[in-house]
Amino acid sequence: MLCFNLDIKTKYELWCLVGLEPVRFSLIEFEHLTGLNCDCVENLENLRCEIIAACKRCSEWSRDDQMRLGYLAIFTGFIEGRKFSTVTQASLARLVMDLEEFENYPWGRVAFKVLMDSLWNKNLTKSYTIDGFVQVIQVWVYYALPEFGAEYGHPVQNKPSPPLLAYNGGKGRRFFKDAIKRQLIPSEDL
Repeated sequence: MLCFNLDIKTKYELWCLVGLEPVRFSLIEFEHLTGLNCDCVENLENLRCEIIAACKRCSEWSRDDQMRLGYLAIFTGFIEGRKFSTVTQASLARLVMDLEEFENYPWGRVAFKVLMDSLWNKNLTKSYTIDGFVQVIQVWVYYALPEFGAEYGHPVQNKPSPPLLAYNGGKGRRFFKDAIKRQLIPSEDL
């Protein structure tokens, strides 16, 4: 689907052409699909620190400290979604010191910004790596292309909320670009 993106100048929106209809992916869709808090944040700093060594010592820690490390792992693994060797934003990592503040922080906005910054100015027609909560893009495609979502997304029967949980996904190598084209363009035109 990202191969069908439209060239727009708005940095934090992604538009793709689905058949004859443009489909938008923005903070609004991200919040709807994830259910994450996407409230405004004054300053998303870029300070960095490393946390990998902490995992080796956590069995001796208090329950709260173990929760802090767990939250930090969720932050680095899903919200930032970068490879393990990438360092983490210190200003955001410090939020785990106050568990209530961490739980109420608008992580959706942070996750959306990381994802969109990763997508911005990439040549999506070639091989690429995307940082951030990329699973949201996958579910967005399932919603934009319902037949594709039904075939490849393995939808959950009772439509859980948030919509991010409504699909099991699939494993294995598939040729998604051809499958998406089949849904967008009638087969006699291929």
